[in-house]
Amino acid sequence: MSYKSNIKKINIVHSQINNNAVKFCKKFINGNSPRYVFGCNSYGKSIADKIKIKGFIDDEIKENYYYGKKVFKSNEVEKAALVVSAVVLGRPLTALSKLKKHSLSVLDYFAFQKYSGLDLKNVVCLDEFNNDFYNNLNHYKWIFDNLADAESKVILNKIINFRISKDLFFMKNFIDSQYRQYFEPFLKLQETGETFIDVGCYDGFTSIEFIKRFPNYKSIHIFEPEPNNMKIVKKNLSKFKNISYHPYGASDKNQSLKFKSAGSASIISDHGDISIKVKKIDDLIKNSCSFIKMDIEGGEIAAINGASKTICRFSPRLAISVYHKVNDLWKIPQEILKINSNYKIYLRHYTEGFTETVMFFVPKNF
Repeated sequence: MSYKSNIKKINIVHSQINNNAVKFCKKFINGNSPRYVFGCNSYGKSIADKIKIKGFIDDEIKENYYYGKKVFKSNEVEKAALVVSAVVLGRPLTALSKLKKHSLSVLDYFAFQKYSGLDLKNVVCLDEFNNDFYNNLNHYKWIFDNLADAESKVILNKIINFRISKDLFFMKNFIDSQYRQYFEPFLKLQETGETFIDVGCYDGFTSIEFIKRFPNYKSIHIFEPEPNNMKIVKKNLSKFKNISYHPYGASDKNQSLKFKSAGSASIISDHGDISIKVKKIDDLIKNSCSFIKMDIEGGEIAAINGASKTICRFSPRLAISVYHKVNDLWKIPQEILKINSNYKIYLRHYTEGFTETVMFFVPKNF
């Protein structure tokens, strides 16, 4: 990816109608060719609910049937087939490339949703983005102007254009690099003495990556409200020292809430299957901290406000996910700078698809 230092503004590329995608959708909906969906997931289900497909394609799962349809391997599908790839998260471009190597006619989910006219499962907040962008253009211009480096500005341009157009062309230079997601050089994390707060720990992967890089850390605080996840975290981190386990979600109030258990995508919801406790970070972390990571499925702003004293007092570096809610790209930095204005802001993206956009806040005088 090229990062030109003379990037001055958000540049919206108004793409033309993809006629090939339109033709594909018509053939997939009305034609006689064998029809498949690549990827056994909820997005694939939403297609199968609307279109009678021959089956799913998935090279990873062992099951022979999914959602009442047979599961095929990529090399088992006839060349005359039409395939919609329902891979939208980590590697949608890799999935398309893999299918094309089998000489299959394929279209990505984003384009299929855009041109098919079918009421399909929305990808996070993608369908609402256009309205938020044009109704809050000054806020988007503000965050663009306040990004600290050219790379951040290029990434913001690409993400905005992708969200507006649903065209994977704008993601073609990104790769799935979640293994390094929170550990950018500009954070200047030190080999010794760091205190890390992992909010939304899930299975402990990020904390383990932190420990690998900074084995002489001072302490780690784990926030994970889902009991089964916490058991896994404790097992995965059992051999490491100076770790405090907080079986809570992070928020701006101390209360009990309904929680929908869904692995890494678990979320606070009125339709949740369990009850969890959420608490303010300020009430639990009394000593200094140097690095906070948050990925909590849309609960970031509440958690930030519940950590306002910590952020104001200690100016920790922050790594905050900014893709769960439609206005995260501008709302989250505004909330943080209201608490502590002494931050430089960076933006990075770690997949080929919609997820894993992270905004970083680094103290200016660090």
